[in-house]
Amino acid sequence: MTGSTLRDIAVIGGGPAGLAGAEMLAEAGHRVTLYERMPSVGRKFLIAGRGGLNLTHSEPPASFQRRYHPARPLLAGAIDAFSPQALREWCEGLGQPTFVGSSGRVFPKSFKASPLLRAWLGRLDAMGVRILTRHRFLGWEDGHLLFETPEGRIALEDRPTLVALGGASWPRLGSDGAWVPILTGAGIAVSPLKPANVGFTVPWSDLFRDRFAGTPLKRVALRLGGETVRGEAMVTADGIEGGAVYALSRLIREAIETRGEACLILDLRPDLSEDALMRRLATHKQGASLATRLRKDAGLDPVAAGLLREAAGRALPSAAAELAALIKSAPLTLLAPRPMERAISTAGGVAFEAIDTRFMLKARPGVFVAGEMLDWEAPTGGYLLQGAFSSGRAAAAGMMDWLDEAGPDL
Repeated sequence: MTGSTLRDIAVIGGGPAGLAGAEMLAEAGHRVTLYERMPSVGRKFLIAGRGGLNLTHSEPPASFQRRYHPARPLLAGAIDAFSPQALREWCEGLGQPTFVGSSGRVFPKSFKASPLLRAWLGRLDAMGVRILTRHRFLGWEDGHLLFETPEGRIALEDRPTLVALGGASWPRLGSDGAWVPILTGAGIAVSPLKPANVGFTVPWSDLFRDRFAGTPLKRVALRLGGETVRGEAMVTADGIEGGAVYALSRLIREAIETRGEACLILDLRPDLSEDALMRRLATHKQGASLATRLRKDAGLDPVAAGLLREAAGRALPSAAAELAALIKSAPLTLLAPRPMERAISTAGGVAFEAIDTRFMLKARPGVFVAGEMLDWEAPTGGYLLQGAFSSGRAAAAGMMDWLDEAGPDL
């Protein structure tokens, strides 16, 4: 702070972006009240912790920044200001040390979200942050903030506000996208929300679906256009999902939007070159069945062999060269993304053109926006949480700059 009058601040949304902004504002001495529509804050954060709470990633900054789409200088600046290392140090300050896993992902040593959230809420309470749950934001009217509460509708005198209401994935946890008509009705540009980090439907045969639904597809490489991702996927009753699929979900979604479907190329033995695989398949024992060759010579497990048959759409070739080529480039047709409520995150949101360099809405001075409700997307792997933390703090810093500039007569 550089001397501005301390204010009553409203933070709307109790996810990581809202909590991070509230902490920074309270640390500067402002009187902060956080409003959350659910019975408790951080619900999606806690769900993320079920997988070990991947907080951020340790890759170099330039590579890290390329994970965000579309590339936005404002978001990049926010991440530079509160970097992955700064996030790790912040966790340490809450008594929750972190470590870098073998994949480069960063986790709390406890592998849980609840101890970190408890410590964080304890710090906010000590700072005087007031948290009011079961308060659904309804918008603005006649110079007031409107909320629906268990006691009925309330109107609060308008004040500097940080809005961080998330996207529209996992609506039962609070992010339901209900803010979209509120903002568009106020003349604020919002790009349509779309599912991101999501599975896709595949027209499996009944035989494959009945046998392999719920089976992991391990150690594969997926390719679409010029992008290749190695990892794992999961066969579902109506399609395919998992980390490797999520990493390509934007490209898959855009291909479906353009052409009505996407052709994903699977390399079922990414650890072997096509020539090496062909030599293995060419040296089979005389009389060996094709199933045996796939299992013993190609090293495919049953689900990979079954998927190969699905990809072929016909009898598999027996010639070693053709079979090796198919194993290395098995085509899989994806028809549609799973519904928004089944997605891990959402793309789209408040257009960056609708905010200034302080994350303030141009059409509504004094209102700042952060987190997933902004128009960006990123893969899983720590990038989503880092973007939420960083943008929440950047919006809070922008608000403090604006208050300093406005002075006591605001």
